[in-house]
Amino acid sequence: MQGEQPKPNVLLEDEALRDGLQIESQIFSIDQKIELFSLLKNAGVRRIQVGSFVHPKIVPQMAATDELIRELSKQENTVISALILNDKGLERALACGVPHVSMSVSVSNTHSLKNARRSAADALGGMVDLIKHARSRGLEVRAGLQSAFGCVYEGPIAESAVLEAADKMVSAGITEINLADSTGMADPYMIRSLVSQVSRRYPEVRISLHLHDTRGLGLANMFSGYEAGVRIFDVCVGGLGGCPFIKGAAGNVPTEDAVHMFESMGIATGIDLNRVISAVDFLENALQRSLPGRMKRVVSAQQVCNR
Repeated sequence: MQGEQPKPNVLLEDEALRDGLQIESQIFSIDQKIELFSLLKNAGVRRIQVGSFVHPKIVPQMAATDELIRELSKQENTVISALILNDKGLERALACGVPHVSMSVSVSNTHSLKNARRSAADALGGMVDLIKHARSRGLEVRAGLQSAFGCVYEGPIAESAVLEAADKMVSAGITEINLADSTGMADPYMIRSLVSQVSRRYPEVRISLHLHDTRGLGLANMFSGYEAGVRIFDVCVGGLGGCPFIKGAAGNVPTEDAVHMFESMGIATGIDLNRVISAVDFLENALQRSLPGRMKRVVSAQQVCNR
């Protein structure tokens, strides 16, 4: 249409190496993780969350996050990120030189007790102090609010509770806030409502969305977030992922499906779909099972038809 303004680009952060692998019983080696990272980077993924600094007895898959980050070193055109949940995690992050970190707490008290063994209020207070410390040491920090759209244990979460928690995080100096549908309970109206309130309240803060596809609404919620102004989304190649402390939690929105949705509407992601599917192939071969993402099957069927 003549005079139509170009649609803004979106940033897709792939979390297969962290959220995707954290519940897998098969432990991936450093070499396997580096290979997956390389496949994602070569596909054009510009921000990759490669792990979390948690106790290896709790999440064995994340035991070598420090070593992985040192092996990857500095990357051109790709931001390496990792998840931090406590003081010890921040010490490890600073020691290995990761430039970007995510720090998140749950707004559900029950989920917080299961996930962090602290009440939601205590976890938030500790995280605010941690954010300030990380910022003072030069780290770029993204603050996250888990279960922002509902909790399987407590039911609906009041938007006012999310906004009160966001107030404290923004006051700590963060420039990006991540709203997480950890349980996959959100619908497009809920996404639009909360995003709109957060964006009006903090116009200077970028909003990102972490969406799970538990009830099959991941892509619909992603598009609703885009229409509400969000330009940063967490994805997971193949649709891996899920929280070990949330009953029935499914994986994240598959990277390849998100790329297809945005690119088909003329919204640039900078990611090559066929190269992302190579990363899906790698994971399916390693895990010896099919993953829930749809676009690999679509592309494979098209290739058969074109022979």
